[in-house]
Parts: sequence; C-alpha cells; structure tokens
Amino acid sequence: MKLALLPPLSSATRSLGWVVVVYAVLLFLLSSLRHGLFQSGALDLGYHDQILYLLSIGQPPIVSFWGYHFLGGHAEWIYYGLALIYRIYADVHWLLAIQALSLAIALWPLLALCRQAGLTQHQSWTVGIAYLLYPLVFNINLFDFHPEVMAVPLIFAAVLAARGERPLGFAIATTLILGCRASLSLLLITMGLWLVIFECRRWYGVYAIAIGSTWFLIVTQLLIPFFKPDGHHALSHYGSLGSSLGEVMRNALLRPDLLMQQLFTLANLEYLVLLLVPLIWGLSWRHLTPLVGSASILGLNLLSDSAALKNIVFQYSLPILPFLLLAVIAAQVAGAGWLRRRRWIVLWCLIAFAALARYPYFWGDYLSAVDTWSATRQAIAQIDDRNSVLTTHSIVPHLTHRVHIDYTTEAHRNSSLNQYAYVLLNLRHPAYGSSPELAHHLLARLQTSSIFELKFSQAEVYLFIQPLLLAQEIVGSHHYHLPHNGQIADDGSLQNGEPVAYLKSRPQQE
Repeated sequence: MKLALLPPLSSATRSLGWVVVVYAVLLFLLSSLRHGLFQSGALDLGYHDQILYLLSIGQPPIVSFWGYHFLGGHAEWIYYGLALIYRIYADVHWLLAIQALSLAIALWPLLALCRQAGLTQHQSWTVGIAYLLYPLVFNINLFDFHPEVMAVPLIFAAVLAARGERPLGFAIATTLILGCRASLSLLLITMGLWLVIFECRRWYGVYAIAIGSTWFLIVTQLLIPFFKPDGHHALSHYGSLGSSLGEVMRNALLRPDLLMQQLFTLANLEYLVLLLVPLIWGLSWRHLTPLVGSASILGLNLLSDSAALKNIVFQYSLPILPFLLLAVIAAQVAGAGWLRRRRWIVLWCLIAFAALARYPYFWGDYLSAVDTWSATRQAIAQIDDRNSVLTTHSIVPHLTHRVHIDYTTEAHRNSSLNQYAYVLLNLRHPAYGSSPELAHHLLARLQTSSIFELKFSQAEVYLFIQPLLLAQEIVGSHHYHLPHNGQIADDGSLQNGEPVAYLKSRPQQE
C-alpha cells in the first residue's frame, strides 16, 4: 500500500504550474538578455540592486548615486526580507528572477478568482491568456526592476481572500502590498472603499482603508522627512498642482478648475486608450465597479505632468491591471463583453500585444551597444568589488555591489573626480545623463591628470585607475570617506581634513 503525503495534483493544476514556470523562465531570460546587452540602468536596476547589497552586508542602505536612505524614496520595506537572499549570494539576477516569477505567478490567483466568480475553466483560461498577453506585463519585465511587480499577485490574492472571507490571508496580502511601494497605500484606501460599497465586505474594506491611511501618514509625515529632508521627489510629477504635498492635496480638493485642466487632455485620452484597448473585448460599462479599487493610482497618473505615468511601458500603471481584469471577470460572468468566442478574443490580444509590446527592441535599440560589448566586459573584469567607481548609467548595474558608485552627468564636468578609484567611460555610448561631448571632456581631463592612470583602452572604452585609492576600501554612510580621514588633493597628495563628501547634484529616482 502506497502512502501519499500529498494528494495527487489535478491535470488542470499541473497545466497551470507548467504555464507559470515556462512564462517565468521566458520573462527572466528576456530581461537577463537585455541586462547582458548593457541596456539596463542605474535608475532603476542599479538603484534596487545596491539597496539589497548594502542591506545584506550590514551597511546603511544609502544609494550612492541618489544620496539618500531608500526609505526616503518609496519606503519599500519588503527589501529587508529580500536582502536575506543577497546574504546567501548577491547577484542582480535575483531581482530579474523575482520580477519574472511575480508576474508569472499572478496567473494562479487570477484563475482562482475566475473560478470563484463562476466562470468555466475555458472562460478562466481565456482571461488568463489575456493577462499573459497584456503588453504592460511584457514591457515592465524589460524595464529594469520595480518592486510593484510583487504587488500584482498580492492584489489578486487579497481580493480572493476577501471574497472567500479569509481574514488572515487578506491581512497578510494587504500588509505585504504596503511594503512594495509607498503609493500603494493609496491603492489600499480605494480598494477598501470598493470592498465596502460594491463587494459588501465591510470589515475587509475598513481594514484596508485603515492600514493604507496609517502607512500613508507614516511615510509622508515621518519616514520621508527623516530620511530625505529636502522633500518628496515624487512631487516633481505634479508641478502644475503645487510644490509641496500639502499644496498638491489642497489644489486637488479645492481647485476644480485646475483639476479639470489636468484631467481633460489629449495625453490622458491617449493613455486611457492604451490602457483599455488590450482588454476592451471583455469590458462592459455596466460592470466597471472594480475600477473604483484602482481609482487612486489611475487618478495620480492622470493628474501627473509626466508622460512616463501615462503609458503602458513603465511601472506606474501596473497596480491598475488587476482591477481591469476583475472588471473583465465581472462582465464575463454577466454574459457581457464585446467578444465572446475564445478564438477572436485571443486574436485580439495577440494583435494588441504585437502593436504595443516592446519585443522589436531586441533586434533594434537593445543591440545599439553591441559594438563595445566585448571591450566593456573586459574593462569590468579589471575592476575590484570594493573601491569607488564612476561610469556610465548603463554600466552601473553591473558594478553596484559596492558602497560608492556613480554615473556620469553634467555635474562631473568640472567637479573633482578624486574620490573615484576607477573611472570607466564608453565614448560611443555615454548613456543616460551624459553625452558624447561630456564623455570626451572627461576623457581629456583624465588623460592629463597626474593621479589617474590608463588601465585599459579598446573600442573607445577607457578604464582609468587611481593607484592611491585602489588598496583602500571606501566605507561610509551619507559621506563617503577614506579610512584615514584624509583627502586627496588635486596633485594626488594626502591631506588632513574633513572626510571626502559625495557632492554632486543627485538625480531624482523614479
């Protein structure tokens, strides 16, 4: 007699498992290929990678090319847990794998929601295919890494738990959602309203509103003022509404004229079309109430001045997707929707994917730096894992496992470079924040410097080293200084004095 420790998996469960695994592997391979082609960047892959690395080695998680503790940005406290993976083995590919798996595994609770709502297996898989082919899912996987991807399966799981009246599961899912990004606290507030008003899940909705409101206040009134005293950098997206959080909120509530001016624009119309077209086949105006749950995020995107918040390429629209799919499920249950036959639905989704997904980049833009790929790899191999580095935006994510790294910007044109042990330039591909003219200017400075030596040169890729710093491990918190508490003068001599500060105009992290 055989003793089964676990009940046998059904064929449907096995099929779902295989789809999740294959889709996750595909996404991971594509994002890894993009990274390997030097198409990722300091913002944002290098940003998140350095946070986890610093946490894993017990250093203050202050992103050197941003200049602040990460809790002063988007307060993604979930990184304290993810850093345990980096303690085992630190590798940027962990982030790409987590992102791919999060996007793929969201299919599991999505199909469970379909079955819970009463859809057939055939209908459920149609909704699942629509999710897998939604262009934003593919596009966001290629855009470096963003912790919001982990919130997608958690949002589905939270709704599943609320509808199934499982309070513990709901509490866990919603709490973890807060750890993925501070702005998701606003999502929980509107999701809570939706649960109370339209789903008749009073206590679940009240709980979501309570923890969302509490975390929003903690982040905006305590964490950000403490870790980033010069203000909320996200406010740069809403300059037309004000220059402070209070002013933006007052104008949004008390200036309907300004609000209407921001909302009713051609850019917003285009954004809504991009957002809705891939799923328009399954939406019905009678069954759009789930969108109330994402009204806060949609409102933030529509009110923004930034074009980055109004497309299906970047991460800002990702929290809206689960509620769009919930609206599709509601329409399917009611027998509504524009298309009913599966073949036409899949064809529509394929056309939308072909038109809006960024797969053509793999034989276009993503190959732009292939002419210097080998030289860049050789130069990177000659850089140790301790000392400070100045390099291009696209090379930073390959070297972020150190306390001090920066990417070239106009701020470096006339500022001292003496705090860097390595300077790695790519004249053909200076990348974001720089220009060919700036790259040549920095090269000329380094070639005439008395303290830098040329270590490597090939295909217009140049690696300079500063021998006086190579044996010294740079440690620091807000200020990156030498262990001997001295400074390096322009002539290369050591002087007593204040610690060497990281003094550059810091770019805003998105």
